[in-house]
Amino acid sequence: MSAWVAWWLALNLATVLVFGYDKAIAGGKRRRVPERTLLALALLGGSPGALFAMGLFRHKTAKPGFRRAMILIVAVQLVVLAWLYRSVA
Repeated sequence: MSAWVAWWLALNLATVLVFGYDKAIAGGKRRRVPERTLLALALLGGSPGALFAMGLFRHKTAKPGFRRAMILIVAVQLVVLAWLYRSVA
């Protein structure tokens, strides 16, 4: 397994865990994970993990602003991937 794939898998696992942690402490007295941190994890490459966690934990799905930001992040990542694929092919 290449180092990039291992890094990407680890990042996505960490993203799922952070989303799960934030959901678990929601409504309690502990300090929540800032939305910008959750979005940063997605932007850095953890968007598959973020989308999976949003569905699994039903977390941040009712916040339109957060959903829009996630959609934008995924759209930008898909455009970048398509551009990279075309430039290599």
